[in-house]
Amino acid sequence: MLDGPRRETSDPLLQPYRLKHLTLKNRLMISAHEPAYPEDGMPKERYRAYHVERARAGIGMTMTAGSASVSRDSPPVFNNVLAWKDEVVGWMRQLVNECHDEGCAVMIQLTHLGRRTRWDKGDWLPVVSAGHAREPSHKAFPKKAEDWDIERLIADYASAAQRMQQAGLDGIEIQAYGHLMDQFWSPLTNELEGPYGGESLDNRLRFTMETLEAIRAACGPNFIVGVRYTGDEDLKGGLTNRDGLAISHRLKDSGLVDFLNVVKGHIDTDAGLTDVIPVQGMRSSPHLDFAGEIRKATEFPTFHAAKIQDVATARHAVASGKLDLVGMTRAHMADPHIVAKIMRGEEDRIRPCVGANYCLDRIYQGGMALCVHNPSTGRELEQPHTIDPAAKRRKVVVIGAGPAGLEAARVASLRGHDVTVHEAASDPGGQIRLTALTERRREMMQIVDWRVAECERQGVRFHFNSYVDAADVMSDAPDVIIVATGGLPHVEVLDAGDDLVVSAWDILSGDVAPGRNVLIYDDAGDYPALQAAEKLVESGAEVEIVTRDRNIVPEVMAMSLTPSLRILQAKGAVFTPTWRVDAVKRDGNMLLATLGSDYGNFKRERRVDQVVVNHGTRPLEDLYLKLKPNASNGGEIDYEALVSGGPQSVMRNPNGTYQLFRIGDAVAARNTHAAVYDALRLVRTL
Repeated sequence: MLDGPRRETSDPLLQPYRLKHLTLKNRLMISAHEPAYPEDGMPKERYRAYHVERARAGIGMTMTAGSASVSRDSPPVFNNVLAWKDEVVGWMRQLVNECHDEGCAVMIQLTHLGRRTRWDKGDWLPVVSAGHAREPSHKAFPKKAEDWDIERLIADYASAAQRMQQAGLDGIEIQAYGHLMDQFWSPLTNELEGPYGGESLDNRLRFTMETLEAIRAACGPNFIVGVRYTGDEDLKGGLTNRDGLAISHRLKDSGLVDFLNVVKGHIDTDAGLTDVIPVQGMRSSPHLDFAGEIRKATEFPTFHAAKIQDVATARHAVASGKLDLVGMTRAHMADPHIVAKIMRGEEDRIRPCVGANYCLDRIYQGGMALCVHNPSTGRELEQPHTIDPAAKRRKVVVIGAGPAGLEAARVASLRGHDVTVHEAASDPGGQIRLTALTERRREMMQIVDWRVAECERQGVRFHFNSYVDAADVMSDAPDVIIVATGGLPHVEVLDAGDDLVVSAWDILSGDVAPGRNVLIYDDAGDYPALQAAEKLVESGAEVEIVTRDRNIVPEVMAMSLTPSLRILQAKGAVFTPTWRVDAVKRDGNMLLATLGSDYGNFKRERRVDQVVVNHGTRPLEDLYLKLKPNASNGGEIDYEALVSGGPQSVMRNPNGTYQLFRIGDAVAARNTHAAVYDALRLVRTL
């Protein structure tokens, strides 16, 4: 049993929960996920620091390693933990011990990916499944499992479970949905005959049951074992709700498992994955009632996680009896201290998850998970979540109240500095305010609202409608000036006709009315073009999006792209990759756009009434350049110090009276995460 300090409370989320012999101190968990922090397949210091931070803040249980691989022929496609290696035991033991010291239970999710991987990863072994059907997302054609495959796979699961038991974990979770287990279950992917296939559900479950029996034989009856699975594939020809209930009862009745972790849907396509794990612009907690139905039908410990972003929903899930444990995984990426803030009565200070899905989208494209507006997540070693006070109080003036400026003000005020913010607009937010004008991305405003509230709580002074010049700034007598003025759209990209086009910002802001037949030239591949297209098609316009890239909107990653594509395809929008717009000229009361190609001297023409260009932004740097001559550092940032966490001590002008820095898009067009990361690591040492 894991015991930690408790206070008397009636909050359903803070009630203990007994799972077999294990008592969890509260009802909140971090569900299994792979943030892609392993090194050489091992959960080393970065991985451990990530989980320990959340354990220290009070989470009842952390489920590590989404999709930890049990077999050599299950090569990770997004840097998973390699549970088939004996070396993993020592690393996991360190993580477990540190989390246990904080009163937090630790489990791990084990899996064989089956067809949900690639043959050219790892050791280039054939992908194996219960049939030959290719998964659309990963595109590997699997071999159909033979008898000796099944025997070794069962043994691999048992060995991996035994390693986790040796490492001191409190239990394991077998991942079934979309992976090898589910590929045996689903009639869409199981082409086997005989004892492991066919129409019989019991036959298709046989591999799972034999695997669970082998795990029990290896680890004994007391080791906690659960299964995360889909109770309804929501796919023509796949497992139905009725099948899911039958599977749920069979798992419970087997006596081999101790909990069920329920999802709904399928993950073999980007769209399917996004429905299972909803993103910004999609309904919150869409499968909570479904999971509650499974719990009601089975009367068995039931866990669930799927876009449960806020404490109120999590509390309802437990109080209403829908769930025994509720997963708030992406929410804990945004704020690892959720439980601590609940216990202190500071729910209003929880940094909100805005559903941007920067975390998961990154891992599915080969990067490590990062939160769009908490740059300390995944960087706990280099950028701790807590901010230390400065040795000396200084006067800091921030120009611009977009995400970079607000983060700079927040961190500077936590350091104990005297902070003033000037913003030319009447409201804070910068580009995020423009982004949030689109209904599907209105959650982004929480990035701004949370920072403004934190700044106001800490005494930051805001001046809106304050378009300052160098003299105005100097009247504040600053010790440090941080320029976070952002940028403006750059549309001068054509050989001819720049004066005839409008920017994506013009469409989003409403400064330019939508055309009826519109060509969008997306030469940045990010959100503004996509959002402009959505607004245009919803106004009734016919839209074609041209990009010189070979992929559409490459900076908007797979899951986040799904809601937009549903809107655009439903309205008939057309994507034309591998072409660029070279020139635009008038043609009567229309416009004639000439398209060119990077692949040869090829030309096409489009006759439209509006051309929209998305080519990023150029920095608003005039104020910075005017302030630069009198800055002690001449505007220079010591990159080595920035990266290593050292102070900024550049001295270029001994007569300078202030340090000057610029951050975010005032430097160069990037994204929200880059803007707040700029601010955090610069200002935390000032």
